[in-house]
Amino acid sequence: MSNGKEQILLGEEEISRTLSRISHEIIEKNLDLSSLVLVGIFTRGVPLSKRIAENIKTIKGLDVPLGEMDVTFYRDDIHELEPTMNVEKTHIPEELAGKTIVLVDDVLFTGRSIRAAVDHLIDFGRPAKVQLAVLLDRGHRELPIRPDYVGKNIPTTREQRVQVLLKEIDGKDQVILKDGDSD
Repeated sequence: MSNGKEQILLGEEEISRTLSRISHEIIEKNLDLSSLVLVGIFTRGVPLSKRIAENIKTIKGLDVPLGEMDVTFYRDDIHELEPTMNVEKTHIPEELAGKTIVLVDDVLFTGRSIRAAVDHLIDFGRPAKVQLAVLLDRGHRELPIRPDYVGKNIPTTREQRVQVLLKEIDGKDQVILKDGDSD
């Protein structure tokens, strides 16, 4: 039961506009789009990467290869996770050598999931570059990780929770900020 405050930070239109801007920034920063591969981090980074790929196709007429990555077994807190957690299959669509990989995630917080994603990615080869696109950056980094593309910076306390809802998973697009005692 929730007894804390909730604030809607982004709605459907704002999320769409934000992803469109990120897509344009990716195009501008990467002159050779033929070497670009988007890799979504489960769970919500996967549909976000698909939306970005759709935007790039609409803008440039180019199909960007898409991958999906589950970083569960690369996390440094794996011993604290529930033993019944669902683990998704990682799929990297092609050889990484010479490619620019854009990791896509919903929320950047401590940076530990992104560190795990980079570790996992290296198991598939050595890309020319790895970039990071996130819908939200809420600060509180514990590792020296900085996104290349940020939808929105959201100042939070460590106790607050950011919940991203996406149509593909949750039936609607919305970003909610919850106080620490909300669930």
